[in-house]
Amino acid sequence: MSTIIHKITTRDARYTLQPGEGVDAVHSAPQYSYAVCLLHSDRGVTGSGLAFTLGPGNDLVCAVIDALATPLAGREIEEVMADFGTIFRKMADHPQYRWLGPHKGIVHLALAAISNACFDLWAKSRGVPLWKLLLDLTPTQLVNTLDLSYFEDILPRQEAISLLRNEAATRDERTEVLQRGYRGYDTSVGWFNYSDEQIRDNAKRALDAGFAAMKLKVGSPDPERGIRRTLMVRETVGDNIQIMVDCNQQWTLPVALRVCLRLAEMNPYWVEEPTHPDDVLAHQTLARAISPIKIAAGEHLPNRILFKNYIQAGAMHFVQADAVRIGGVSEFLTVSLLAKKFGLPIVPHVGDMGQIHQHLVLFNRIALNMEEVLLEYIPHLRQHFVHPAIVANGVYQTPQDIGSSSDLHP
Repeated sequence: MSTIIHKITTRDARYTLQPGEGVDAVHSAPQYSYAVCLLHSDRGVTGSGLAFTLGPGNDLVCAVIDALATPLAGREIEEVMADFGTIFRKMADHPQYRWLGPHKGIVHLALAAISNACFDLWAKSRGVPLWKLLLDLTPTQLVNTLDLSYFEDILPRQEAISLLRNEAATRDERTEVLQRGYRGYDTSVGWFNYSDEQIRDNAKRALDAGFAAMKLKVGSPDPERGIRRTLMVRETVGDNIQIMVDCNQQWTLPVALRVCLRLAEMNPYWVEEPTHPDDVLAHQTLARAISPIKIAAGEHLPNRILFKNYIQAGAMHFVQADAVRIGGVSEFLTVSLLAKKFGLPIVPHVGDMGQIHQHLVLFNRIALNMEEVLLEYIPHLRQHFVHPAIVANGVYQTPQDIGSSSDLHP
């Protein structure tokens, strides 16, 4: 049965957090928000696509969604997705709006919401969860949903198809992840403004909830504060728990070099966003200098080209692509294929609080045979989702509802 997009609307959804929640070294007053693209179909099924912001500016993203999504009206979703890579590129290269990026900022966030809505409507029209939709596609069908422009030198189309085909023979060996779930880590342990006592209590609570990995925000003007608190968390949870630290871009390279070497004492699993996200060479320098400490980055890399540069430069060890910050599911999968080629793990940043990404990590594990690492868990918005992610004993349970788990309550 065909599913035709007959109307496109947007929603500016903003949610006030509890005191201290979401605060990091840079973003001191977050209001977790989604610019939502809604693709209404003639069958009464609606595709929901999210782009993540921190409040003000969310309305601007919605305005650009209205402008970029117009060519989708009146089209059948199977026809759209059969060549979505081409459609994605045309929207990204809008003859006027591209100037405002290109491929970054408000315009690219709008494209993320549109892309995510298309994949959600596609899965709903077929009556399956997003992870199942993606796994059911042939390698060629999957690659048809991607824009591989500017990747001709590093991941041409036929090589991308071959990467998928080469793993197809053994994918059944990896489907057991669907039964046991995907391991999560708790980000809500150590928000920047939490007191030492709160962080200790949260760390213990995370252990009791089954999490064996957790994250702490650092990046204070006084680096000693972050060093002291990381050592405190290590002492609280013991040596067998993975602890990540997140600077949120606050350090300059000289500060990052100094502090990261000091952090070696508590054996961080990774150091996240240690300096400005556009400074690829600083990350490369840092990665070489602080080895074997590893760098995670990607929350604020806006497109596949910057991921390409980071990966080529050896400037990241954990690839934190986020489907509600880059160009949606389509560009997330493009980055995943590139990471696969270079043997790097995808550990998404979850601006969607893990909703879409619980589907995407399952696809990466089963179809791409990517290393199974962790999926970030942030519980602050779960009550606003119609089908919130279910995490039990520190593990994401495989979603069974149709679509991408992106529907919000009115």
